[in-house]
Amino acid sequence: QVQLVESGGGLVQAGGSLRVSCAASGRTFSTYAMGWFRQAPGKEREFVAAISRFGSRTTYADSAKGRFAISRDNAKNTVYLQMNSLKPEDTAVYYCAAGDRKPLDSFEYDYWGQGTQVTVSS
Repeated sequence: QVQLVESGGGLVQAGGSLRVSCAASGRTFSTYAMGWFRQAPGKEREFVAAISRFGSRTTYADSAKGRFAISRDNAKNTVYLQMNSLKPEDTAVYYCAAGDRKPLDSFEYDYWGQGTQVTVSS
């Protein structure tokens, strides 16, 4: 089992940058692919980015590609999402998730964090 805690959210001006982190605890962290999802008020949760269990493969939503970068440090049991050139439409609660043998862009991840709020002002 895995417990996930996000941090690093906050308020940022459009065009700025922010890095959110997800600290994991539990057994065999490197077994799991890790993903970032987001949900804006009144909207359904959407996929943002994901990274394979050893970091060899990453995938991004079209809205994130070229601006966001996902990475992981298995020694620190932490996954990161670096967000650059932020836009107001990036405003959402960002969730990290851990998946066991799931496609990277799947919504069927096994464990979810509580989320961290990211707000981008115009």
